[in-house]
Amino acid sequence: MFTSRKPSRLVPSTVLAALGLAVLTACGNAGGTGAAGRTEVVAAFYPMAWLAERVGGDDVAVSTLTKPGAEPHDLELTPKQIGALGKADLALYVKGLQPAVDDAVAKHAKGKGLDAASTVKTLPAPGEDEHAHEDEHGHGGEAEHGHDHGDIDPHLWLDPSRMATVATALGDKLAATDADHADGYKTRAATLVKELNGLDQEFKTGLASCKQKTIVTAHAAFGYLADRYGLKQISIAGVDPTSEPSPKRLAELTGEVRASGATTVFTESLVSRKVADTLAREAGVRTAVLDPVEGVKEGSKADYPSVMRGNLQTLKPALECS
Repeated sequence: MFTSRKPSRLVPSTVLAALGLAVLTACGNAGGTGAAGRTEVVAAFYPMAWLAERVGGDDVAVSTLTKPGAEPHDLELTPKQIGALGKADLALYVKGLQPAVDDAVAKHAKGKGLDAASTVKTLPAPGEDEHAHEDEHGHGGEAEHGHDHGDIDPHLWLDPSRMATVATALGDKLAATDADHADGYKTRAATLVKELNGLDQEFKTGLASCKQKTIVTAHAAFGYLADRYGLKQISIAGVDPTSEPSPKRLAELTGEVRASGATTVFTESLVSRKVADTLAREAGVRTAVLDPVEGVKEGSKADYPSVMRGNLQTLKPALECS
């Protein structure tokens, strides 16, 4: 008796190869690693992204939540960005700078976040009562408008020595996250620490002999720089650069600038300079741009060290350094 059989279907070798590649790729991505098996790092804004790229090297894929050239303080996250935080192997941020990022990390990236502020000695936030905007009804203040940046000054990256400390902590965190490449992370972190300590020494030398010690800044971003190099900061706005002084506070600032002997009011590239220009005009001093290194514009060849060195060259004549 003849029994019919359905013809067998041979799977082409190209299909088998593709299936095998897919399996290997899936294995390579196990544990949340990104493209080509790289560790996925989400950085909150530019200075943290720069650190991650330098310490991570080719072993990481870095994405940044804050767009190039955008002011980072009051960043609002999209659902896609929140999802990326949840999927990432590591989130690198500065707690107190971007409340939306702090909240998203706490809810969606528990155990995978590295708060740079937790690795260094921090400074208290300046008294926001001095910097709060007051309208004709007496209302204002950063906290009232939903921009509470916490009790510490988050601008730690303006001190290269503290950035070196964060680099070491990041190297250790990446090594623990991706043990297969631990030696590379720690080696690159050590190299970066030497570079940042060298930058710190440039500032120490350049600002060692200055007639003036007061820097008048657009917002309170330079507290760590002032703390490290023996300077005093007078800021127009508080931690949030979008806050504006009341007319009364502006008059007080004018008197403080005149009494300090400061020669310059420093403006910024990412925020309006209108108030700073008014203060300089009222106090009879000049203006110059001092960059808080919160972001670089897309396509720019500048990076953290070059912007910081530019700041040093701006500070030296303004402070009458020999």
